[in-house]
Amino acid sequence: MRRVWNEPAGVEAVASELKPDALIAKIRASRRNKNSPPFVLDLSVEVPPGITILFGPSGAGKSTLLDCIVGLVRPEEGKIALGERILFDAETRVELPPQQRKIGYLFQSAALFPHMSVEENVAYGLDKVPANAREEQVREILEAFRVEGLRARRPGEISGGEGQRVALARSLVTGPRALLLDEPLTGLDAELKSAIVDDLRAWNAAKRIPILYVTHSREEVDALGERVIALENGRVMSSGTPMDVLDAPRRKRLAQAAGFENLLAGTVLDLREADGVMRVRLGETACEIEVPLGYAAVGNRVRVAIRGGDILLATEQPRGLSARNVIAGQVTSLERRGTMVIARVDCGVTFLAHVTPGTVRSLELTVGRKVWLVLKTHSCHVVD
Repeated sequence: MRRVWNEPAGVEAVASELKPDALIAKIRASRRNKNSPPFVLDLSVEVPPGITILFGPSGAGKSTLLDCIVGLVRPEEGKIALGERILFDAETRVELPPQQRKIGYLFQSAALFPHMSVEENVAYGLDKVPANAREEQVREILEAFRVEGLRARRPGEISGGEGQRVALARSLVTGPRALLLDEPLTGLDAELKSAIVDDLRAWNAAKRIPILYVTHSREEVDALGERVIALENGRVMSSGTPMDVLDAPRRKRLAQAAGFENLLAGTVLDLREADGVMRVRLGETACEIEVPLGYAAVGNRVRVAIRGGDILLATEQPRGLSARNVIAGQVTSLERRGTMVIARVDCGVTFLAHVTPGTVRSLELTVGRKVWLVLKTHSCHVVD
């Protein structure tokens, strides 16, 4: 079980007195487990005030990076700074212990003390703060995260969503200069997630500290993220706005993590520079599609990523469209998942398309029905 560190700081560390700081990490670290090959984290990142999403597939190094920043893992080399304050520098041998870094850290599990009330849990890191100031800080943070009515209850008497609100309040009441969140909303329903996300955004709009937020959820990225850093195999693959990073992924595993259901192998047949496109044959079939022009040559093997939600279905052959890819196929299965239906369509290769139940009824889609897929060229992304 990992320990959650929060700075038991005094009155001088209240958030209102802090200047906006950037969190900067240039580190190289290795982790070795008995039954797995060595893992190397080798990267440089800057996290400005606001919410930055750390995104990537499992095993990309997201949690290892957080552990290095907070001081639970010692990097082999590099430097970590929060504003002008050096937290770690291998060259000058500076290494502040976790409790002196003034960084809040929250995991998937709220890890609240079961024998303490909500109020006592939140006040735990304020033992050196005078009583009057402590009561005021606790009251304000409980109100900010809408759990003031639970102050007398114990963790076993509140819901999972309420527990995460209390855990967030406990992480922030000490006035940390940065906050690390490792998938804190996993397991909560969409409505609860949305409400907690809104409260966190409102809190940080006033405080403006760097928040590094790990998630696998594209919905959380879109709701929270001002910036995204995409990791794979311990390195930064790309960074920027959510649209820049996740709507046009450059790597196969990042495409999978970002929700691209169709990852299709193909061969480049033709480069049409004047049109800004290239033709790709999918697999060993006769199925061809047009994709944006990339750094490829005729004969190169490539992989094309396409979201299921970017594919349109038609039961009559469309004409006069701006979309350049119209592919004939046959429905092989229709699977209902909540408010969505996943249609598998055999076009020589299998495509997954997302449609609504209403679309299934209105188009009279059934297994065996002939359909045409419609794909915009720029919905097809060539990935490594």
